[in-house]
Amino acid sequence: MMKFLLGLVVGLLIIPAVVWGYFRFGHPPVAVTDTPLPFEKEIVKVALHTRMAREMPRKVPFAMTGFDLIAGAQTYREQCAACHGLPLRGSDFAAHMYPSAPPLFKWHREGVIGVSDDPAGETYWKIANGIRLTGMPAFSKVLSERQMWQVAWLLKNANTTLPDEAVRLLNEPLEPVSTPAPAEPMAGKKKQEPGQYFDLKAYAKPVVNWKELRLAGGAAGGGWFR
Repeated sequence: MMKFLLGLVVGLLIIPAVVWGYFRFGHPPVAVTDTPLPFEKEIVKVALHTRMAREMPRKVPFAMTGFDLIAGAQTYREQCAACHGLPLRGSDFAAHMYPSAPPLFKWHREGVIGVSDDPAGETYWKIANGIRLTGMPAFSKVLSERQMWQVAWLLKNANTTLPDEAVRLLNEPLEPVSTPAPAEPMAGKKKQEPGQYFDLKAYAKPVVNWKELRLAGGAAGGGWFR
């Protein structure tokens, strides 16, 4: 009996030590291009869907109108389209994320576009809370309650006839973002030494199109989004 208990204790100590050694000295999959761990997606999906089923709202707290669909299209365009795409153009980098950000205006089976088959409350939960380790941020501190519901309602109705203005907003391509070239130090300014605070006055100010940056800063999503 004593040998059994001793073996049990040693086994319980060895397992976490081996796991720690693997993550400390091995080659765990941390890069997007790495092969995922066995059952990684399945484990995360179970936890995600269990949490959402417990917490997601069952009813839309607002009386949604055509105006809300238009406002939702505007917010989606500004905050989400860079990662989740538009009806006429997908995201350039969504497929190169891990998990990949799902296209939310793409037909993926009969009668379903994006997450139009999901309850609006489920989509709202994802928008408000984000999804850990996927690139999908929590918008509860960025958007108002109504704005988040407007986007959720838009995506719920993506397979229906939307107001003309909403369609126009969604079909209009995003403006490309041009990265300004690094500015050269202005003549006569002292070179910064290591450890010093960066002297912004020593450099020319690049021209930044804030509208373009705002449009490009949409929400990232995850392949576990669904």
